[in-house]
Amino acid sequence: MSKKSRNKGYRVEHSLVVVLRDAGIKAHRVPLSGSTDFLKADLVIGKYKAEVKARRAGFKEIYKWIEGRDLLFLKADRRDYLCVMRLETFIQLLKGGGI
Repeated sequence: MSKKSRNKGYRVEHSLVVVLRDAGIKAHRVPLSGSTDFLKADLVIGKYKAEVKARRAGFKEIYKWIEGRDLLFLKADRRDYLCVMRLETFIQLLKGGGI
């Protein structure tokens, strides 16, 4: 991984932690995430492990698909369903406010 990619990853993860903490949600970055066997996650949000991905391109379809909706479910062949939601929806759910 290049230094530029590593720095971008850090910035995005740190920014998300700040937003969640400002909303009153316990969150922290996992130091050296992915480079140790300690915990395979980028963030810990309450009791949940989270992976964070940031790409210049490649997510355009997901943004189009979720437009006007609260949740987006994705499923690849022989894989589990994934649920995609906006950060605001996630914060509401964690704080017990529902969707």
